[in-house]
Amino acid sequence: MKKAFILSAIISFLFWACQTPTQDSNTENNNQEEIKKVNPIAIVIHGGAGYMAQSNMSEEKQNAYKAKLDEAISKGHDILKNGGTAIEAVQRTINILEDSPLFNSGKGAVFNHEGYNELDASIMDGKTLNAGAVAGVTNVKNPINLAYEVMKNSKHVMLSGAGAQVFAKERGIRLVDSAYFAVPDRLEALKRAQNKTALLNWEDEKFGTVGCVALDKDGNIAAGTSTGGMTNKRWNRIGDSPIIGAGTYANNATCGVSSTGHGEYFIRLAVAHDISAQMQYKNVSLQEAAEDMVLNKLKALGGDGGIIALDKDGNISMVFNTSGMFRASIDKNGQKQIKIFK
Repeated sequence: MKKAFILSAIISFLFWACQTPTQDSNTENNNQEEIKKVNPIAIVIHGGAGYMAQSNMSEEKQNAYKAKLDEAISKGHDILKNGGTAIEAVQRTINILEDSPLFNSGKGAVFNHEGYNELDASIMDGKTLNAGAVAGVTNVKNPINLAYEVMKNSKHVMLSGAGAQVFAKERGIRLVDSAYFAVPDRLEALKRAQNKTALLNWEDEKFGTVGCVALDKDGNIAAGTSTGGMTNKRWNRIGDSPIIGAGTYANNATCGVSSTGHGEYFIRLAVAHDISAQMQYKNVSLQEAAEDMVLNKLKALGGDGGIIALDKDGNISMVFNTSGMFRASIDKNGQKQIKIFK
């Protein structure tokens, strides 16, 4: 009886000893699987679309635009690479474009009919579907930062005009004198627009809105858009850029989108949300949805412009129906692309 008990104990020990390495091996394999499941990061930006011929834009000007696009997207990608959030990457990337006189946002915003600047912006978090937007602000250096504050520190989605500027002051957003926006090229563009006999140049035919969409390591998507609107606009006109679902949209389940173009058409078609909805309800790819919207629906209605978008798997789409769109991307494999024309 005693011998049988000892023998049984030995067999149990040997069985346990043989099993232990297998369990450790399984644990190690599971850990490796967890490592493999880390989400890709990716980012895409635009600086406006329009009808500009490559022959009409000097090489020096092209290089200036490309250098600024490179600076902006590199900043955003560095944030993502170092573990930052998609929301932070979008905001800081757009700040660089807003601070440049090359683009129709922030510093380089166009002038309205009365000769001053009215700025719009929006941002959206694809994880929570929370969003913030501002419209018609005149003294905010970086409207995208104010849109973020609306999203994070108010009960509202959109604030406009004087009220938005009061909120900006309360939140410590940097305000500037109107002289900050007095870019000579923008003033000349206003004069040409108001002079019916003047010949317009390629910059007058460009929608210079800026935007960014990012995907971070946690699988969260964010999108943002910032603009000065249309040259010579009147009656406090507001375009699509601050309107969630038209100029900006983000949803972790599908994609993030930022639009640029003739805003009235983008509003009427809810362009940014429609692309997400097609993916969700028709089960089509991001590229298919974007092309259907921009090249078919938008074009059929008479709308000009384009979109940048990024889906939950890190796939990038940049679709436009004009002759060019200032754009850049860094995909999930780390490949950078900077382009202006088709």
